[in-house]
Amino acid sequence: MKIKEFLGCTVLDKNAYEVGKVDNIDFDPETGKIEKITLTLQKNIFSKDELEIDFDDVATIGAYVILNKEIPKEEEAETVEATIEVEEDEEE
Repeated sequence: MKIKEFLGCTVLDKNAYEVGKVDNIDFDPETGKIEKITLTLQKNIFSKDELEIDFDDVATIGAYVILNKEIPKEEEAETVEATIEVEEDEEE
């Protein structure tokens, strides 16, 4: 696969949920080995976030880039963070 085919490729987490698209690739200049990939996450029409993933977390590359880890959706992550904060407040 050529790098230009890899850029823009759809990324799925281990549960086959669409995470985003490959936006950038970081290489080790001495070995040429891919170290990290940067994903563009679509929040809504006008807003995007980025997420860096270690290349070790990539399971396969083909028609899709499939990760070997789960990436929670933003709403789920906010709910988990809120639950943790409530539990911490209750402990105090």
